[in-house]
Amino acid sequence: MEKKPFVTLDQLRSIQKDYPTPFHIYDEAGIRQTARNVNKAFSWNPGFKEYFAVKATPTPRILKILHEEGCGCDCSSLTELMMSAKCGITGRDIMFSANETPAEEFVLASQLGATINLDDFTHIDYLEKAIGFIPERISCRYNPGGVYQLGESKEGFQVMDNPGDAKYGMTKAQLFEAFKVLKSKGAKEFGVHAFLASNTISNDYYPALAAQLFELAVELKKETGCHITFINLSGGVGIDYRPEQPANDIFAIGEGVRKAYEAILTPAGMDDVAIYTEMGRFMLAPNGHLVTEVIHEKHTYKEYKGVDACAANLMRPAIYGAYHHITVMGKEDQPADHKYDVVGSLCENCDKFAVDRMLPEIEVGDLLVIHDTGAHGFSMGYNYNGRLRSAELLLKEDGSVELIRRAETPEDYFATLVW
Repeated sequence: MEKKPFVTLDQLRSIQKDYPTPFHIYDEAGIRQTARNVNKAFSWNPGFKEYFAVKATPTPRILKILHEEGCGCDCSSLTELMMSAKCGITGRDIMFSANETPAEEFVLASQLGATINLDDFTHIDYLEKAIGFIPERISCRYNPGGVYQLGESKEGFQVMDNPGDAKYGMTKAQLFEAFKVLKSKGAKEFGVHAFLASNTISNDYYPALAAQLFELAVELKKETGCHITFINLSGGVGIDYRPEQPANDIFAIGEGVRKAYEAILTPAGMDDVAIYTEMGRFMLAPNGHLVTEVIHEKHTYKEYKGVDACAANLMRPAIYGAYHHITVMGKEDQPADHKYDVVGSLCENCDKFAVDRMLPEIEVGDLLVIHDTGAHGFSMGYNYNGRLRSAELLLKEDGSVELIRRAETPEDYFATLVW
């Protein structure tokens, strides 16, 4: 499937007059439509809520848009909690899922009324000591161990990950004991949370995970007597970074979860259980671009095109070898008959947005759109080599552009130094 930018070359040239490249730009219309699709796909469940993973795009304007569409925040640090609160997102609209958590973070989560999701059995005593009590509403994170493998999905992609090697969550025995201890300490509403695989390209992942958690919840209720009021499927629903990949169908995913719910929870008398999700990548990645200008070219053993962005603006290709599609703006209809490495300016050889990528002929001055950077793009930025983080812009529904985070300056870089 062809990937098309949500902005035109004319729009970018106009934007560039006020906001020099590189910059991240987000599509408000796309964000809202994605949120509405997710809510519609799970509308069969009256208690459904999407808790957007703040770590994916920790930008207040984005969080507010999502909150307007009914989403909460999945937070995992003190500053993410603070940002959510400053956006007016508090109480049960926050799911706090941290690990190796400092006491002050549990304290703030409690003060904000967030639902706390415990990562380990030992955190029960730690939480009680930190805040002075055990909340009536609590969640625990489950890790089944081993290797999670879904097999070949009907989309032709295998889902596989290694929960047994992950630092997150409790064993089954620990989870059951945790529920008993928490109940004895006054907890009344319980939730189960799990994350088994990342960036899955399969409509079968969520339904398979849901079935596993639903069966676990039925067993937990029978053995512990705890009232389980929500099950959190976490994240893991991926996107089609490559044009040849199939896109996940959120409506098929929602329907698959519904079938598992009605087959497992409903007969057990647990049809009051709310379903939660925590999708960062699916919600935002396709709705963001990194825009950069070609400023150099180099002809040595390979053909290089140097841009004014670098891995400090988007580190996924450098650290994961991740693929991000590139559109040469204004040349969308030209044949991709030139092979290039598209590179940034860091003093690291891994600072490459594309390696041996077939693209239309690129000239100095061309604008490139790097796709699917709306999640884990700006948020993973850093200042190595003294490079500064770029601006974030919002393409509003009316076609205007709003600055939602200014670009860093050298003064910002030096602000924390003690001379």
